[in-house]
Amino acid sequence: MADRRGLKLLGFIFATVTVAVMFATGMVVKGYADGAYSLESEQVAFR
Repeated sequence: MADRRGLKLLGFIFATVTVAVMFATGMVVKGYADGAYSLESEQVAFR
């Protein structure tokens, strides 16, 4: 069976990854809200 120290380390790793993903998601949502990103592609003029 796993020991408590190993489980605490695994929990810390999962918590760190979760916080990093939440932060990145928040930055992307803020970027879309501010208009820095757009879901529509711009039309490219062909000559």
